[in-house]
Amino acid sequence: MSTAEANVVNRSTIPARIDRLPWSRFHTRLIIALGVAWILDGLEITIASSIAGVLTEPDTLDLSSTQAGAIASVYLVGEVVGALFFGRLSDRLGRRKLFMITLGVYLIGSGMSALTLGTGAGWVVFLYATRFVAGMGIGGEYAAINSAIDEMIPAKYRGRVDVGINGTYWAGAIIGTFASLLFLNVFAPSIGWRLGFLLGPILAVVIIFVRKTLPESPRWQLMHGQVDEANASIDLIESEVREDGYELPTVDDSMAIEMKPGNDLGYWALLKVLFVTYPKRAVLGASLMITQSFLYNAIFFTYTLVLVKFYGVSATMAPVFLIAFAIGNLAGPLLLGKFFDTLGRRKMIAGTYIGSGVLLAISAWMFNEGMLTALTQTIWWCVIFFFASAGASAAYLTVSEIFPVEVRAKAIAVFFAIAQCFGAIGPVFYGHLIGDGSDPFLLFIGYLVGAGVMILGGVVAILFGVNAEGRSLEDIARPLTAVGDIPVTTTR
Repeated sequence: MSTAEANVVNRSTIPARIDRLPWSRFHTRLIIALGVAWILDGLEITIASSIAGVLTEPDTLDLSSTQAGAIASVYLVGEVVGALFFGRLSDRLGRRKLFMITLGVYLIGSGMSALTLGTGAGWVVFLYATRFVAGMGIGGEYAAINSAIDEMIPAKYRGRVDVGINGTYWAGAIIGTFASLLFLNVFAPSIGWRLGFLLGPILAVVIIFVRKTLPESPRWQLMHGQVDEANASIDLIESEVREDGYELPTVDDSMAIEMKPGNDLGYWALLKVLFVTYPKRAVLGASLMITQSFLYNAIFFTYTLVLVKFYGVSATMAPVFLIAFAIGNLAGPLLLGKFFDTLGRRKMIAGTYIGSGVLLAISAWMFNEGMLTALTQTIWWCVIFFFASAGASAAYLTVSEIFPVEVRAKAIAVFFAIAQCFGAIGPVFYGHLIGDGSDPFLLFIGYLVGAGVMILGGVVAILFGVNAEGRSLEDIARPLTAVGDIPVTTTR
């Protein structure tokens, strides 16, 4: 960018034009096209977990238990790498380019996983490589799509939409569970596990065509000095809204924002934003993401062990309990999402985190006292994660809306990566506490640790939470390239 270009100040009402829009077919298409990333992630994790045992059989890949367990680990590592790599590119190249690329990367990776044909060491490496690529695609999706959704959804709907979409991970888990039961029981094991890995790519192929109809984020275009392109994008969105029969009021020029075209900012610039400009928000984002990831990975990846070791549930019946668990997790964000826009972010995040922590502590005491059965334990998990799931979804909402547009995708990527790294501790720690199922007291202590972690996240939300409900993104976090005052808006 030349010096002359850098000194240009662009004045635009685009953010205000986006935030005053009513809900329309465009917004529905947007969340369907982009929100599928969470469904795909839940699908992939569940299928990989469900088929792990099958891949140890001689007529499939004849893997050891360690090798089978590593399939999920490689995928999660890929997510971290993909989030960091594609997060930088999303801020540099645009949301639209990246959410097309990342979906394509996932499609290729997961589709190739089904083509693991042999049983030798080379084929095992091939499977690991393709799972890593699939994970990279999904990790990149998180950075690109959360940025795009927040930048194109009107402020008054942003909370409930983000929380609801993030919660659809569990819809993917439900689909993955049913698909696994179908593929592994109807088809031969050597065929069934491959069909499982093909399910996500088939869905991705359909979604690619929907995504092609979406424009680039006008906010991203404005930030990069692409004023004409930004106006064309918002004009396209508004024309579709008008086709739905809505009359759109004129946006007063007093709501305009002035910005200089921004240069590409790397992770060093992000660190300055996090630790110099917004240190309290950095603590907030890290706390919410780490605590929810620790709890979720700890419970989700070990729930079958608890059912089998402590309650005598057969390994073949354990997935049935997952369906109930997943339904509770899905219902929470969908039913509580609107309250993050009405009651407010701080109250709801603190309430869901502390509430789920307290409920977990109560259920932990009942577990230690021998008061629970497999059924009642699952009911408790459903209730606990009804609230925890909404809170966890709001954690992703938080890190995607409280930092400037220039570094938004990178911020999402960094906090996602941090959360995944800390979350990886949970399954190992809780797996050790479960052991052979002979000492419930150890797991009782583990549950209290998980409860304390969630309560701590809620306390941080009370202290450092941002009241972002109904406010424009530019009002929440001033763009780094903004000039002059930022219009204050609220659409609650």
